[in-house]
Amino acid sequence: MVSVLQNVAIDCTDAYELARFWGRVTGRPLDPDDRPGARETQVQLAEGPVLYFNQVPEAKTAKNRIHLCLRPETSRDQEVNRLLALGATFVSDHRDPDGAGWAVLADPEGNEFCVLRSASERAAGTS
Repeated sequence: MVSVLQNVAIDCTDAYELARFWGRVTGRPLDPDDRPGARETQVQLAEGPVLYFNQVPEAKTAKNRIHLCLRPETSRDQEVNRLLALGATFVSDHRDPDGAGWAVLADPEGNEFCVLRSASERAAGTS
């Protein structure tokens, strides 16, 4: 017997608003029952586990030990710019001159995540 990964839980101070941000990032809807002020919300991904947002009283205080990594359909750099326009902040740059690497961003509540190269960039070996 094994366990099945049900969701990725993200503690936050405003579950609904953070779920809305991640819904825009992934292009996926929130659970139809979610409403502003909800203490628990979910983004229904097309594949894999649900992104589950749980409202907690304390703010984030340290670097994430687990984080999400995104592989965009467009170029990595185009996606970084799109996510910054949605409200993400730039944390650190791990992009290499040869096109490899990733960028670390943070969501509006400071949770870090990575933006990787797209599949086509990886196949071409360029940025």
